[in-house]
Amino acid sequence: MKTLFVKEHEAPRSWFVIDAQDKPIGRIAAKAASMLRGKHKVTYAPNQETGDYIVIINAEKAVLSGTKTEDKMYRHHTGFVGGLRSVSYAKLLERHPSDPILLAIKGMLPKGPLGRKMLTNVKVYAGTDHPHAAQNPQAVEV
Repeated sequence: MKTLFVKEHEAPRSWFVIDAQDKPIGRIAAKAASMLRGKHKVTYAPNQETGDYIVIINAEKAVLSGTKTEDKMYRHHTGFVGGLRSVSYAKLLERHPSDPILLAIKGMLPKGPLGRKMLTNVKVYAGTDHPHAAQNPQAVEV
């Protein structure tokens, strides 16, 4: 049996929409990352980008379990001495409502150029409106 290799520009791509309202961020991110990689397709290959496009709506209404809404911190380093910066989940949600889901998905994708390219195929919106209605996205239940 021969291995099938699909050229990335010939791979069939679909659009899916995920409603994040009252759903855990981790479950949304896991489902989205799997679909971005293309693991639900027969033509999946770990070194190719054959995944689909994902639109996530109501990102600001996604939930965390326990006391994570008060305790969870997002950290990054500027690269300078003493440059560790921290922001709480509540402040990040207030400033950029789509970032917690986007960062969760980013952590579940491969590191490197392929993962960064896959991250461009996810669109996260804080509210219910999105400009991708022309692509006829199919609803996915998480």
